[in-house]
Amino acid sequence: MMKYARLTKEQLEELHVEFINFLATQSITGDEWEDIKTNKPQVAEEEIDIFSDLVWEKVLSGAQFLEHFSKNQIHLFELKEDQMLLIAIKVKKESIDVTTKEGYNWLRDNLLNDEVVFYNASKEYNEDKNLDKFKLIMQGANITKGELYHYFSELIQNRNQ
Repeated sequence: MMKYARLTKEQLEELHVEFINFLATQSITGDEWEDIKTNKPQVAEEEIDIFSDLVWEKVLSGAQFLEHFSKNQIHLFELKEDQMLLIAIKVKKESIDVTTKEGYNWLRDNLLNDEVVFYNASKEYNEDKNLDKFKLIMQGANITKGELYHYFSELIQNRNQ
């Protein structure tokens, strides 16, 4: 049974070389793979699922920051070893949608406005931290380099001094 999600056709095509190496580690040649795809599609799907999980595991293990935008909130996560740190930015002004360029620019220009609220929180991982990260990605979060997280972290520190 899969732990994460099967990679899309496009993702598999991008990871073509890695997939060939994966098959090689299982002593499956190119010709054998063609035969498996044709005559044992179930086995082929299982191999793709195993490979997908391995790729996800590697990506999730390396992920350090996530960000998730919705109409009036931004959630920025720093993925530490033992917990997730969260900075949440909430816009109380109904007409503002931070997922649009105009809304985001409004937020940037009005960070000190009473309509903008910041929250800080931390959360322990469940038994499987990569699964916790994966669930956030499935809800629409993206892996980032953390520029926004650092920016808002600094802003909040300066604000509290």
